[in-house]
Amino acid sequence: MRAPDPVVTFVVVLVIGLAAGFLFDRLAGPSWLARQFSGSTRGIVTSALVGTAGALIGYHIAVLIALGGGIVTSVIAAALGATVVLFTWRMAK
Repeated sequence: MRAPDPVVTFVVVLVIGLAAGFLFDRLAGPSWLARQFSGSTRGIVTSALVGTAGALIGYHIAVLIALGGGIVTSVIAAALGATVVLFTWRMAK
């Protein structure tokens, strides 16, 4: 089996992070504490950036623990990383 192209993997992880951030912002919305400090919303761009950071963290953790080199594993790890970081970020805000 051939390893996926690094550019394709990066773009897939980036798209997953952006999509997770946009969806999280639309579905979960800001927490009560975040609304008290930052006004009505914290911004969709910030959620997308945090989702992207989470996707990159999840992907790299999966690579470090050698879960496999397939694109499916990369997608799952990126989605889980983005979800965990976004929920942690929401709880901290």
